[in-house]
Amino acid sequence: MDRPEITQLLFHPTQVAQNTPPEGAIDFSVSVDTDVRVACRMHSFSKEYPTLIFFHGNGEIIPDYDEIGPCYGQEGINLLVAEYRGYGWSTGTPLTSTFLPDCNTVFLQALDWLKEQEYTGPVFVKGRSLGSACAIDIALNHSERIAGLIIESGFARTIPLAKTLGVDLEAMGLSEEDCFNNVGKIRQVEKPTYILHGQYDQLIPLWQSETLQAESGARKKEFQIIPGADHNSLIAKVGQMYFQAVKKFVYQAAGLTPSWREKRRQFKTQQQAQ
Repeated sequence: MDRPEITQLLFHPTQVAQNTPPEGAIDFSVSVDTDVRVACRMHSFSKEYPTLIFFHGNGEIIPDYDEIGPCYGQEGINLLVAEYRGYGWSTGTPLTSTFLPDCNTVFLQALDWLKEQEYTGPVFVKGRSLGSACAIDIALNHSERIAGLIIESGFARTIPLAKTLGVDLEAMGLSEEDCFNNVGKIRQVEKPTYILHGQYDQLIPLWQSETLQAESGARKKEFQIIPGADHNSLIAKVGQMYFQAVKKFVYQAAGLTPSWREKRRQFKTQQQAQ
């Protein structure tokens, strides 16, 4: 899977200098290998809010989510955007063999960072497009550490996707089990799962997410098709309703009511008064 024709298909890294984090955002990095550090940016709004640890799509980088972070904040959610090797200001070179191990390492170190910074809200893992492979793998390996899984524009089967993009993995002697095998993994994920997909996604066809939904092992699972949206326009099509829908799933999955934040603040105020 580390053959050049495969890695060139899977990874399209953009390298940029580190920009100034937006107001309320915090940058940190984690070590995934010798002399390799991966960047993260936390859009922080309250240490009591639920936090999404987010793995973005191919060709994207952390600053692409600087304007989106506050949209989550309006709905009572922190957004922690994780990077990949060779993307943004992270070091190293992206390889298929290190991709999922890196994501698991980033996730665990991000949890450590949240604990050190005294964040107390439940944690969800979210993946978009290529990042769906990271989120599903993490949900399988660290189910006990998350409250739920969110997939946007994700894929179930790697081989037909690669063939669409011009690489015949079967001709190379590879099976789905040799690839990301999202469909095989999600069958074992029992945590609440929310899957979103654009109606007219031409890069990753809708049937891919339909397969993830059908095969998901979660008892509580939701599937949302965004009318008129393609691979990259889900948020553009529905605006703040996108974030409201994510909030509804997150708060229900975590057992939080919409007024949870206000009630918790009242409780803390009462404790301080006593």
